[in-house]
Amino acid sequence: MGIKAQKLIENLRQYGMLKTGEIVELGISKEYLRKLTVQGTVERVSRGLYTLPNNDYSPMQSIAEVSKQVPKGVICLLSALRFHGFTTQNPFEVWIAIENRSRKPEIKASAKVRYVRFSQRAFTDGIQEKRIDQLKVRVYSPAKTVADCFKYRNKIGLDTALEALREGWREKRFTMDELWKYAKVCRVSNVMQPYLESITAL
Repeated sequence: MGIKAQKLIENLRQYGMLKTGEIVELGISKEYLRKLTVQGTVERVSRGLYTLPNNDYSPMQSIAEVSKQVPKGVICLLSALRFHGFTTQNPFEVWIAIENRSRKPEIKASAKVRYVRFSQRAFTDGIQEKRIDQLKVRVYSPAKTVADCFKYRNKIGLDTALEALREGWREKRFTMDELWKYAKVCRVSNVMQPYLESITAL
């Protein structure tokens, strides 16, 4: 195996996935990359995104794949619930928030992508930077995710929002102050109030 191929493999082991541009920066031409793909040395996950073969592709890796292709987006709602471990369900789509006025990204991903437009503070507040297989992922905090679920309860179901609230509270993943803060940001204070009062009464 050539030195360049070995270098690519080492980087893929370290970072999990790489874009074509990042691979070219390693000194590997697109033609050589195609050759390595045909040989089975690397595997194309989706257009412009590569990983090592036999890499078990989990729901978390789907989140990482989409995050890498939409770097300004933020993992939200059902995918954020999955990320934080508030649900054992694996949504068949990756839910990602984009700014209200931004252009919808055109990407090629192995998973279906569900874009949700957030405006102003509802988009910018509560963002955390995490990692999946060394890939940076922007995801809303547990408390912000719960508030988002109440805001979009007509899309995902009130039962899902309530489950997230109870599970997060039971695991002490957020404080009541954090919940109230994001309830105000998402303008769902009145909606959430009776449920917040009920969990503190337990």
